[in-house]
Amino acid sequence: MTNPDVISSSDAAAPRHGHRFLLIGTGTIFAYHLALYHVPVHAFQMINKFGLDAGLRTKYLDDLASHEDQRVYYSLFSEGHWPLKEIVDGTRDSLPMELERVTVDSAGNRTFTKILDETTATCRPQDVIHYRPLDATDYPEYLTYLAFGQGSEVHLAHQLAASPNWDEVITATQPSGFRQSDLDHAAAVTIPTIKDPKGVVQTSPLVKGKPYEGVIGTREVTFTTGRQGWWNHTSLNT
Repeated sequence: MTNPDVISSSDAAAPRHGHRFLLIGTGTIFAYHLALYHVPVHAFQMINKFGLDAGLRTKYLDDLASHEDQRVYYSLFSEGHWPLKEIVDGTRDSLPMELERVTVDSAGNRTFTKILDETTATCRPQDVIHYRPLDATDYPEYLTYLAFGQGSEVHLAHQLAASPNWDEVITATQPSGFRQSDLDHAAAVTIPTIKDPKGVVQTSPLVKGKPYEGVIGTREVTFTTGRQGWWNHTSLNT
């Protein structure tokens, strides 16, 4: 289902229906599903890796380098309302994708612009890092993120629980205490100094450039908030 606050400049006259996956990372590129609480086929928080061809990887990385300090995101668009569980179950091993640049204006409106024509991405069940229905749990007591990444490149996705909520992915700088086993399974990182807002917020509770202490279970981890790779507090909830 097309998001109500999204304009597709590549096909503005005809709304497009399908899944979008936000690209996160540079060394290892991860895909983060654009979730919607009230659309059943999109009501899942999912993190995975796709097999991407060299041309798409190069286009994404070059374009990201040119917009590193701007509020610009990147998505893969796959047409059709097929169930995401096909990736998890292994009944789908490839899908057509288009690369889009997502720009955000001063009012927060997002425009999805195709920057690379259709290519094919491959997918495997073992490359699914996290897959969970939205609204699967109640609001946590403290701010909670899901850690994923590879090596020293650590990303944090806000854990989506009860509705309404907000969706966010940031890349950490100076991460410490994270283990690869945490990142491989999207371990929950609790930040005990920040109460969960239990609802929608207009801006991220994590301030860019500020260091934070968190815990995975009882083990301490630290990180500084870096680049934001995704943000949504509107169409997520409507």
